[in-house]
Amino acid sequence: MPGWAGEPAPRKDGSHEYPWHCAPFTEGAQYGIEVFYPYANELHVSRKNGRLTFDGDFGPPPPDSDLQWPPFRTFSEDYYTYQFLLDLKVGREWAVRTEPHPRFYIDMTDTVLIAVPTLLHTKWWPIISFVVFKSSPEGHTHTLRPGEPMLQILVLPVQADFDLVQMDEEEAAEREMRGRRIHASRSTLATESTWVSDTQTVFDGTYRHLLRAAKTRER
Repeated sequence: MPGWAGEPAPRKDGSHEYPWHCAPFTEGAQYGIEVFYPYANELHVSRKNGRLTFDGDFGPPPPDSDLQWPPFRTFSEDYYTYQFLLDLKVGREWAVRTEPHPRFYIDMTDTVLIAVPTLLHTKWWPIISFVVFKSSPEGHTHTLRPGEPMLQILVLPVQADFDLVQMDEEEAAEREMRGRRIHASRSTLATESTWVSDTQTVFDGTYRHLLRAAKTRER
């Protein structure tokens, strides 16, 4: 995750904490399919006086093509679309979900695109024609640069077919005991990985160590 998830600050005392220091965030950000902005020019999408403006030179449309050009356009003033044209076939029990790229959640500048979540049944729908983005706040600009990620795709079950049920006493007791054991072992597991950031936040590698052990055991 170079560039957008923080500086390459080592996990040591005095470093500033960044999202990539968190293993669950890193795994979550790497899950799925990244879609990158494919054009050589920058595009700036701004909202001014309640209207969207697009600032970018795409040049003439491709020859002998019926593509929408430019590939971005306003959609209901509060949104805009991108002509995606991706054919991503999945099995009957699966669907394709588009959603914001993980860098959106850590952006503090309101410049990162906000893909509107959709769930598409591509077993019988042959192509993803376009994706929709929410507009930036008034006075702000979404910036698309060559090679930067613009959204994330996940492949998920068509139906979220599960039921929430209460744990029985035995299972709840086992989970509580597991939590107590992890807590009691934390100082040992984190002996070589505990550090304090420049904001006086304490970090350790307990989760990372257990995650690594779980992955090794499952191979």
